[in-house]
Amino acid sequence: MTSASLADHSPTPRLSIDVVIYDGVDELDVVGPLEVFRRAAGRGASLRAALVTRTPQPTVLGAHGIGMLADAVFEPGRADVVVVPGGGWAARAATGAWAQARQGDWPALLRAAASTTGLLAGVCTGTMLLARAGLIGTRRATTHHAVLTELAATGATVLTDRVVDDGDLVTCGGVTSGIDLALWLVEREFGGSLADDVAAGMAHTRTRPTTAD
Repeated sequence: MTSASLADHSPTPRLSIDVVIYDGVDELDVVGPLEVFRRAAGRGASLRAALVTRTPQPTVLGAHGIGMLADAVFEPGRADVVVVPGGGWAARAATGAWAQARQGDWPALLRAAASTTGLLAGVCTGTMLLARAGLIGTRRATTHHAVLTELAATGATVLTDRVVDDGDLVTCGGVTSGIDLALWLVEREFGGSLADDVAAGMAHTRTRPTTAD
């Protein structure tokens, strides 16, 4: 069971991040970015990173059977950054991102949040949820390699980079690339030194967007 107590390090954190979770989500899509954010907070970054569900749910069961505890129910406009993980899309799994897209509730909530959230981030096939919500359009984006053609069919300008920064939309490829996405968001907000320090602590060799300075 993955516990998710809030990582607040100031009463009013400068950056508030919500990481969406739902049954069938890929665990590493969630925990990779979350660990980056929590480590950054532990090193003094003024941020809060929380796991959020659509409705009250005691336990979220990931794609590989790991249970996760949510911090809160998602509220559009509550966070500066909303991170949307994926899972189960290519397999058309009964639970996961594909099932959530077909159900329609998460896409509707993400549309509602788009006008008040500073940045949307898609991890792996979480990008497809954003696309199905109509939040990518023709913008530059990427997703898991198995569904790049599907992303292109939505009208997106598809890149195969590990992380794609398109301003207030940041997306990444499959699974472990969520760590790089999160490190890039930390660098954008708090500087490269902190992001490099977090990466070193995780024994992770970073990949930045190719458009980054």
